[in-house]
Amino acid sequence: MMKGKNASSEGYFILLGFSHWPHLEVVLFVLILMFYLTTLIGNLFIIVLSYLDAHLHTPMYFFLSNLSFLDLCYTTSSIPQLLVNLWGPEKTISYAGCMIQLYFALALGTTECVLLVVMSYDRYAAVCRPLHYTMLMNPRFCHLLAVASWVSGFTNSALHSSFISWVPLCGHHQVDHFFCEVPALLRLSCVDTRANELTLLITSSIFVFIPLILILSSYVAIARTVLRLQSSTRLQRLFGTCGAHLMVVSLFFIPILCIYLQPPSGSSQEQGKFIALFYTVVTPSLNPLIYTLRNKDVRGAVRRLVGQERE
Repeated sequence: MMKGKNASSEGYFILLGFSHWPHLEVVLFVLILMFYLTTLIGNLFIIVLSYLDAHLHTPMYFFLSNLSFLDLCYTTSSIPQLLVNLWGPEKTISYAGCMIQLYFALALGTTECVLLVVMSYDRYAAVCRPLHYTMLMNPRFCHLLAVASWVSGFTNSALHSSFISWVPLCGHHQVDHFFCEVPALLRLSCVDTRANELTLLITSSIFVFIPLILILSSYVAIARTVLRLQSSTRLQRLFGTCGAHLMVVSLFFIPILCIYLQPPSGSSQEQGKFIALFYTVVTPSLNPLIYTLRNKDVRGAVRRLVGQERE
């Protein structure tokens, strides 16, 4: 047992994960592995196709490629470790590994919040300012928005990770989650963590609630513009592109809000694991399907790519 000293002196944590349901571990292993492989294939497909086809060299697919790369990194930051823990009796992770996992999971999750706002602004500019779209979303500005998304996410994560590394962790090494996250690690602390919790609350408000408000505001403006359109073809095209992004936003933010709105209790903590599993495993695998199914641009790009290979 540690008495007021940092966990780095012991060198490891035990990720309890879903050990309370041992009969589910094999089933979860198979399902998570399937979703993980789907995530890898689907997101790599979008990245490669957007790069190879010149017709997809647009702001929308530039940001979509960023989202796909982000999802690849986000799932890879936690899922391989989870699969190892589900498959074998050992459920340990080194202190260094835990801190690295914490840093990247938090950085990539925050980056996605900001990137989804950027993507909603792109849709707003395309629908509400079509005559100025090319000028507004020029390549330099698009790259600047993408860089700002990544930098904000990694900066926020550096803040929390440094705070966690300074907190003395005592008692047992058991982290009651399937990956290293800030609240689960704070529960191992033997000192007052109210300052850390306040910092987490403030940054969560900045990177979760404010982005959600901005996204909803964008879609209110888009809805008003769409309702004034007379062409049914244009309406269908707009709903096709904006509807996909709105569905991705819902799949990402709704589970996060469910965790925040849950009352603190033992049962809610267990439910939180499954909710976290959904936005960590399921959502990244669905994003490529949502953006590619019934998407004429993607189907056309695939046909052009296949046609070039046959020639």
